[in-house]
Amino acid sequence: MRRQVYSLLVDNNPGVLSRIAGLFSRRGYSIDSITAGMTADSRFTRITVVSSGDELILSQIEKQVRKLEDVREIKLLKDDEAVYRELIMVKVRADAKQRPEVLSIADIFRAKIVDVERESMMIELTGDQSKLEAFLNLLDGYEILELARTGITGLSRGIKDVTYLV
Repeated sequence: MRRQVYSLLVDNNPGVLSRIAGLFSRRGYSIDSITAGMTADSRFTRITVVSSGDELILSQIEKQVRKLEDVREIKLLKDDEAVYRELIMVKVRADAKQRPEVLSIADIFRAKIVDVERESMMIELTGDQSKLEAFLNLLDGYEILELARTGITGLSRGIKDVTYLV
């Protein structure tokens, strides 16, 4: 099994994300993560899909996604040629006594404290998956009340394959 990150540039039309997810569902392909957001040009949305499978399945995913009417471009992002990031928000039970320890862990990872209550703290962290996993491992001794992850988003490095749509 191999993991593949697909960066899709699609028309910003209603239901486009649903159609892409539906294609995966109908064909029985797995989605490890999916993120979507408008680009600098409001006519287009960038969707990052992470999937895993053997070479045949990953090749079929690319071919099937290319056929969708709303898809303008698909790039296969490779680990050494792209930058990936993910955002997590973690709400940790931390009273006044535990707070300095949690702050220390957050500082090591350059995480932001985005909310503090009497019995809890909310921490925001952005990075690659290994950084986020290492952070969560250090929080293992604390009670995680809630956790939200965005999933991977990524772009290829440099300007050699930038697409300009008119």
